[in-house]
Amino acid sequence: MNLHNNHPYHLVDQSPWPLTGSVGALTLTSGMIKWIHSHNCNLLMLGIMISVMTMVLWWRNIVQEASFQGSHTNKVVTGLKMGMILFITSEVLFFMSFFWAFLHSSLAPAVEVGMTWPPMGINPFDPTSIPLLNTMILLCSGITITWAHHSILEGNHKWVTQGLMMTVILGLMFTALQAFEYWEASFSISDSIYGSTFFMSTGFHGIHVIIGTTFLSVCLMRHMLYHFSPKHHLGLEAAAWYWHFVDVVWLFLYMMIYWWGS
Repeated sequence: MNLHNNHPYHLVDQSPWPLTGSVGALTLTSGMIKWIHSHNCNLLMLGIMISVMTMVLWWRNIVQEASFQGSHTNKVVTGLKMGMILFITSEVLFFMSFFWAFLHSSLAPAVEVGMTWPPMGINPFDPTSIPLLNTMILLCSGITITWAHHSILEGNHKWVTQGLMMTVILGLMFTALQAFEYWEASFSISDSIYGSTFFMSTGFHGIHVIIGTTFLSVCLMRHMLYHFSPKHHLGLEAAAWYWHFVDVVWLFLYMMIYWWGS
């Protein structure tokens, strides 16, 4: 912390990462369009490389500011918590749009889909097979991340490590099972409104699981390096919030799309 400051706020230094992040996002989206239309993924790979490089270097600077420079005062931590809460709220509204689309189409099926739900020709997944297993996996992961969070408050380094490792493993298992489910699907995203809403909602949730697993993996590495303490663990707390959000969204997805919608 800069002792010459007469305020508790963190004024960040000039950084190139917002510029490189913008370039990476532009390259990534342009590469996706090129890949879709011409089946050439060179620009897409370049965009991924720039984006990943920006994230790693930018997050490294934030970790240095938080753990070594003392820039994250109580006021700064409060602002970061509020920002995380608002971000999760925006994600909830994002998924609500998919739920609305699914309910709108299923409660009053249009004549184009045979006035039935699921539409004619669609063979939905069995909600008691892989979807139920994935539900149990995410519920167990919610228990393990809560265990890790309470353990860091108690200062139990070993239990935090075990809880985070178990949560990351369960997240990887969920992703693998969902990939297998997609591989075995009898319909695609282009098969009527059912396919569109199913793959958009479950696919975006799968992306959030991958992001959350990455988030927790970084927290695990930081914990192994003793970056966290009972009074200084905002990264782990934010990861736990995000993971619980992922759990709750999946419960709604399972009940609405897999169970009721089938």
